[in-house]
Amino acid sequence: MARGSAVAWAALGPLLWGCALGLQGGMLYPQESPSRECKKLDGLWSFRADFSDNRRRGFEEQWYRRPLWESGPTVDMPVPSSFNDISQDWRLRHFVGWVWYEREVILPERWTQDLRTRVVLRIGSAHSYAIVWVNGVDTLEHEGGYLPFEADISNLVQVGPLPSRLRITIAINNTLTPTTLPPGTIQYLTDTSKYPKGYFVQNTYFDFFNYAGLQRSVLLYTTPTTYIDDITVTTSVEQDSGLVNYQISVKGSNLFELEVRLLDAENKVVANGTGTQGQLKVPGASLWWPYLMHERPAYLYSLEVQLTAQTSLGPVSDFYTLPVGIRTVAVTKSQFLINGKPFYFHGVNKHEDADIRGKGFDWPLLVKDFNLLRWLGANAFRTSHYPYAEEVLQMCDRYGIVVIDECPGVGLALPQFFNNVSLHHHMQVMEEVVRRDKNHPAVVMWSVANEPASHLESAVLPACPWLDWEGDPGRWLASVGVSASRPAQWEGCPYPDSSGDQISTHPNCGFLFCSFFFFLRWSLTVCYYSWYHDYGHLELIQLQLATQFENWYKKYQKPIIQSEYGAETIAGFHQDPPLMFTEEYQKSLLEQYHLGLDQKRRKYVVGELIWNFADFMTEQSPTRVLGNKKGIFTRQRQPKSAAFLLRERYWKIANETRYPHSVAKSQCLENSPFT
Repeated sequence: MARGSAVAWAALGPLLWGCALGLQGGMLYPQESPSRECKKLDGLWSFRADFSDNRRRGFEEQWYRRPLWESGPTVDMPVPSSFNDISQDWRLRHFVGWVWYEREVILPERWTQDLRTRVVLRIGSAHSYAIVWVNGVDTLEHEGGYLPFEADISNLVQVGPLPSRLRITIAINNTLTPTTLPPGTIQYLTDTSKYPKGYFVQNTYFDFFNYAGLQRSVLLYTTPTTYIDDITVTTSVEQDSGLVNYQISVKGSNLFELEVRLLDAENKVVANGTGTQGQLKVPGASLWWPYLMHERPAYLYSLEVQLTAQTSLGPVSDFYTLPVGIRTVAVTKSQFLINGKPFYFHGVNKHEDADIRGKGFDWPLLVKDFNLLRWLGANAFRTSHYPYAEEVLQMCDRYGIVVIDECPGVGLALPQFFNNVSLHHHMQVMEEVVRRDKNHPAVVMWSVANEPASHLESAVLPACPWLDWEGDPGRWLASVGVSASRPAQWEGCPYPDSSGDQISTHPNCGFLFCSFFFFLRWSLTVCYYSWYHDYGHLELIQLQLATQFENWYKKYQKPIIQSEYGAETIAGFHQDPPLMFTEEYQKSLLEQYHLGLDQKRRKYVVGELIWNFADFMTEQSPTRVLGNKKGIFTRQRQPKSAAFLLRERYWKIANETRYPHSVAKSQCLENSPFT
């Protein structure tokens, strides 16, 4: 969440989608099945940071060639977690450079002896650049800190009568440069009267802490040598029938057969198919609905794929099951529609952030967050400002929480951040996001960037390739299925001229995101009236918000989401009349925004996302007291006063959606198990 002025970016969901299909290999979530096994490597790893002046000692001494402890002292490091807050060594808190992880694993004998078995090493994420060795052999490299990557290591473990012990070494560099996502700069401070020789700092241009390490699970899994590599699903509705279009990629052999079954929630087969692509028709289909929009939300079918193939070593089979939600998404001039019904986003922006673990994935924390979301009556969130763990999206599918899926294009604030190298990397990251998340029914939008400085001349050209992919600059406007159901957006200037004149959009852009989001045919807006400007003057919010909405809609004729708004609040600070940083001020600010939102909510404003769900850590600065405090919950997930205000509002809106014009009080709230 940057505060500098910026202009909204826009991009085409279908074109991102089409480009993602060009990637080499799929990225199906690892699962156990009759043909597949998984071995998670979560737990304690050996760890050491390279504190040498050039941060290259590990490579110069080739630490990967022998057990890490032989190169020097190591410490225990839990995986998944960020390394920054685990140790009492102050140097690790803000360490920049290479850190080294290592783990020894004993493999099942069948993995090493059965040549019909393929063994894969998968890293859930490694922030930000990673090199992987297996038994000292350079195996895999990856750039980008929030997405999975993997390698087939069968040839390293099936090499004769060697012991089944495997040594995995991973070197990770968290340095941010002008071409990484997010970008950053390294500044050398050369005044030797103030700084030691060679002293440098990492400059970042975003408002969250740059946690790093193995922040998601590392695992080994197996498939047959001929295997189901990827599955792509799109859905639509034809009268009362649901249509599930599938496309399956197989690797390892051209001699195979595929059987496809679609099962309902009671495990009854409702449709069958064969071959690598086809369409399954489900009469009277149960649709995937968002939370609080239907009495049976988040209905999921199971797409079971069975592969049988002939190989030189004999017949093999592979099985994979993909959850499928049948739903449609459409955008009109003034509405966002899910399954043909108007959908109003009442939700939050989040961060993957918590005490001690940093951005490390944690199941108890995730379940707690979802219980709080449901208690709050929230039906949506944005993955600000990077793709979240795959398990988060799986929970959204299961609970009906709608997702705006954002890439790490945040902090794009300087001219040197816009060049051909950074553009190529940005496109690659978006391809990886779409490849990983394309089948989640909860994902209704791709977010290409957050508040980029697109007013810069150098930032104009990078937008063009997104819009011209496949030579079809308007294709998304008429596409069906995933292409049409997951618009793309980017977030832009938090403080636009209320006339909208600071926004420059490509003619094919379908929505705004100046502090708004830009979607296929709608916009998300970010603004912090009475906080970053006119601070303390709550009486101005309604006027300024109304002026912004009216001018934006008049100019762009697109539905609007208020994608960010809020106020810094120190839990336990109180003052009446309200003053900034108190709980009373946060409540009063929200109340003024809600009055302004309600004036346009039944016209063309289609959503509101509070900033932020919970307090989160940032870099140290005189304006941040142990992080960003705009959360309605503390970092420990305890509610501030504003949480109760927002809960009352969200349940009221949900009640109006479910029981229009007939219910005076919130039946949803009264009947909710989360009261």
